Amino acid sequence: MIISPAYAQAGPGGSDGGLSTIIMFVGMGMIMYFLIFRPQQKKAKEQRAMVDALQKGDEVIAAGGLVGKITEVSDAYITMEVAPGTEIRAQKFSVQTLLPKGTMKSI
Repeated sequence: MIISPAYAQAGPGGSDGGLSTIIMFVGMGMIMYFLIFRPQQKKAKEQRAMVDALQKGDEVIAAGGLVGKITEVSDAYITMEVAPGTEIRAQKFSVQTLLPKGTMKSI
């Protein structure tokens, strides 16, 4: 044979390997919670509060990039005026951003 087989050496015989593995998984879980899950929950909570606070006269950007002024608000839907004399109905949760007043005039 040209290449001889390589064999792994036996490691220390302690039982510390299981505890360090558990500590590593717990640490990774905490990192994922603080870097991924917690910010997403915070963003979802802010979005829900913004949607609940929508009222007539607010200027918003809806999903798909529609910019309009809210003319009517119901439990699940809003009516937006996207151009003079043109109104559309959309779900409240399709609203992505609440714009400052007067933004539509500058567009």
